[in-house]
Amino acid sequence: MPTERFTFRGHDGHDLAARLDLPDGPHVATALFAHCFTCGKDIAAARRIAARLAGMGFAVLRFDFTGLGHSGGEFENTSFSSNVADIVHAADALKARGLPVDLLVGHSLGGAAVLRAAHEVPTARAVATIAAPFDPEHVTHNFEGALDDIARNGVAEVTLAGRKIRIGQGFVEDVSDTGMRDAIASLKPALLVLHAPRDALVSIDNATRIFLAAMHPKSFVTLDDADHLVSRAADAEYVAEVIAAWVGRYIDLPRPAPPVGAPEGVTRVTEADPAGFAQDVISGGGKHHLVADEPESYGGTDRGPSPYQLMAAALGACTSMTLRMYARRKGWPLSGIFVDVTHDRMHAQDAPSPGTERIDRFRREITLDGPLDDAQRDRLREIADRCPVHRTLETGAQVETVLRQPASA
Repeated sequence: MPTERFTFRGHDGHDLAARLDLPDGPHVATALFAHCFTCGKDIAAARRIAARLAGMGFAVLRFDFTGLGHSGGEFENTSFSSNVADIVHAADALKARGLPVDLLVGHSLGGAAVLRAAHEVPTARAVATIAAPFDPEHVTHNFEGALDDIARNGVAEVTLAGRKIRIGQGFVEDVSDTGMRDAIASLKPALLVLHAPRDALVSIDNATRIFLAAMHPKSFVTLDDADHLVSRAADAEYVAEVIAAWVGRYIDLPRPAPPVGAPEGVTRVTEADPAGFAQDVISGGGKHHLVADEPESYGGTDRGPSPYQLMAAALGACTSMTLRMYARRKGWPLSGIFVDVTHDRMHAQDAPSPGTERIDRFRREITLDGPLDDAQRDRLREIADRCPVHRTLETGAQVETVLRQPASA
C-alpha cells in the first residue's frame, strides 16, 4: 500500500500534515478519516482501517488536526467547530486533487465532527462513527478538574493520555453548544454507528442517542469488549472489516475490467500483519474479501483459513458447482450437496503413483441428498472428478513469477 505525505491549509491558514494511503490497484472511491480527541493520524486504529480500505480500492486521507502531531497552529486556540472546518478543508483539498470524498470515518470526537462536517461535504455518501459522543461536551470530563482554571485564566495545561496539552476557554464554550441533534437528524448520507458497550470513556448511550436521532438508512454494530481507542489489533481489524462490507451497499464501487489473459480478474494478496502471517485477500476488483492466516501453533493468529484450507475450499466449491450444473442439466432430483475436504501429505511409497519424496493428498467426501437412484449417484461420482480444480490439481499448473517495482520506488 503506497502512502504519500499530504499537506493542506487548515481553517486558520496553517499547514496540516496528512498521510494519503493509496490502493495498489485501481482507485474506486475516497475516504477521509478524522481521529479521536488529542490523538493523531498515526494512531493504530486509523492505520489499520486505512490499510483495509486501501486494500479495497479506496484512497484514504488521515490527518492531524490543527495544533496536533505534525500540523501547524496552536491546539489551545482550536475548538470543535475548528475541527469540523479542518475536515471540510481536507475534503476540499482531496477534491482539488481529483479525489472527491465518498466516505467519512470519525473516531471518538472525530466521529462527532464528521457528523457535522458531512453537511459541508456534498460528495459524501456514507458516514461511519467509532465510539463517538452524541454531545461533544462529553470530552470535558477528561479534564473536569481544570475547568475552573480554564474559566479563570482562559487556558490551562491538562494531562491527557500521559501527555500535557493546553486547553482554551474557546474550546470549552464551543463544545457546549453544537446542535448535534439537528445535525444528525438532517444527515443525508447513510450512517454506520460502531460502539463498544463497555467503553469506559464514551458510554454506549451516546451511540443510542446518535442512532435514534438519525434517519434511515442507518446501521448499528456493537464492538463487544473493545476499548475506547480500539487499541487491540483484532478489534481494529473487525472495525475495518465491518466498514468495508457495509460501505459497498451505499457507494457504487466501480469494478475494473479484468486484464487480458485473466478472465476472472486479479486476486491481490497483501500482508496484513508483518509480525505474523495474516494476509488480506481481495478479488473481483475489490468486491470480495477474506483473510488468510496460519494457526497459532504455526506462529499465526488464526484469523482466517490457511493456504491449504483455501485450496481445499476451492476443490470443494468447484466439485459442488460441477455436480449441481450436471444434475440441473439432466433434471435429476438432487436436493443438496455437501463436500468435506481434508488435506494431508504422505510419503511417495504410500502414494498411488510414486515419483516424489512427499506428495499432497486431498480426501473428498461427497454427500448427495435427494431421491437419486444408484446409477445417478455413480454417474455423479464420476462427474466430480471432472471439476476444473480437480483436474488442475491432478495435472498440475504452470506458475509464472514476475517481480514488480513497488509503487513507492
